Amino acid sequence: MRKMQKICVFYGANPGKDTVYVNATHNLGEVLVKRNIDLLCGGGSLGLMGCVSTVATLQGRLVLGIIPSTFTVKNLVGKTYGKEVKVATMHERQLKMMELSDAFIALPSGFGTLEELFQMISWAQVNIHGKHIGVLNINGFLNGLLSFIDHAVEQKFNTHSA
Repeated sequence: MRKMQKICVFYGANPGKDTVYVNATHNLGEVLVKRNIDLLCGGGSLGLMGCVSTVATLQGRLVLGIIPSTFTVKNLVGKTYGKEVKVATMHERQLKMMELSDAFIALPSGFGTLEELFQMISWAQVNIHGKHIGVLNINGFLNGLLSFIDHAVEQKFNTHSA
């Protein structure tokens, strides 16, 4: 297996209710830096978005934010740290993330993060990519989602291979 050089992290513009989310996200940034892994993300600097990208930027790692133009016009997510690539649509954003990343990690967040996570899982299931996909289940936030996925596999709607 080749060394991972860029990991795409899916996270949102809110920090969450408990500081444990911010602290764990900050620690993820430290781990990526220590392993010389660059960060690919959806751009922005608000909430959890800012935690990983701030750490990576301040310690000299490449941060590449791929962001739909409408997000920057309306300033929905704050200024992106590092380099920013503007795309026209969310689908184009996800395609670019998939093409440029070696793996994906989803953090606790909202619907946008879940949509990105499931897009990468479904693309893996139909062999569009064969990259690693993981979640950082901070404070058990994703327990319900993981139970749902297990249930879908048990009921033979999905397989473990995805």
